[in-house]
Amino acid sequence: MAKILQIETATQVCSVALSIDGNTVAVKEESGQNIHASNVTLFIEEVMKAAGLTYPEIDAVAVSKGPGSYTGLRIGVSTAKGLCYALEKPLIAIETLKMMSAGFQIENPAYRGLICPMIDARRMEVYTSVFNSSLEIIEPTSAKIIDETSFANLLSQNRITFLGDGAAKCAETLNHPNADFSNQNFNAAPYMSALANLAFNHGNFEDVAYFEPFYLKDFVVTQPKKKV
Repeated sequence: MAKILQIETATQVCSVALSIDGNTVAVKEESGQNIHASNVTLFIEEVMKAAGLTYPEIDAVAVSKGPGSYTGLRIGVSTAKGLCYALEKPLIAIETLKMMSAGFQIENPAYRGLICPMIDARRMEVYTSVFNSSLEIIEPTSAKIIDETSFANLLSQNRITFLGDGAAKCAETLNHPNADFSNQNFNAAPYMSALANLAFNHGNFEDVAYFEPFYLKDFVVTQPKKKV
């Protein structure tokens, strides 16, 4: 039975779960600004205690690899890598947008339209991709600036459900009869359980030494303007 510790920190949600053979047995999560650094290790301890497991008993650590918040991803991945080094356990990386789509499909098993997860970037930009109900990629991950023509071809022939913290700001712009919007949170570590278990069973592990988050875009540090 694969026992996997799962960490999701790609957005404002700090979420940790423990799964056994793809079934979530413990979870702890909270949403808020800049909470990952102070909460993620505490949440891990609480989840391990709730599951009744010691650290050597877990078989792998899975982490949401991005895209998403630069700081959040860095904290989640560094925490996961630190555990893997200390425990000599394999590292599993789960694409964040696929995890969100998997979560939507879990909660809506009869749904047969397309799924478009969106992570808020800035202004009208989002990190997004499109999946079908079998989680096959219809449009690959990209950074998009959303306007009235976005997804026009797909919307003309398919029902699409938009979800994630980037979807709400796009609702008015993506005004189409085939566009639906979900306000449920799918940036949650339990939605990683089945995907992480599948990766474990297939031996899809990352190189702990060299693995980096999937930032999608370079992090740009802005300097305050000097007073003249």
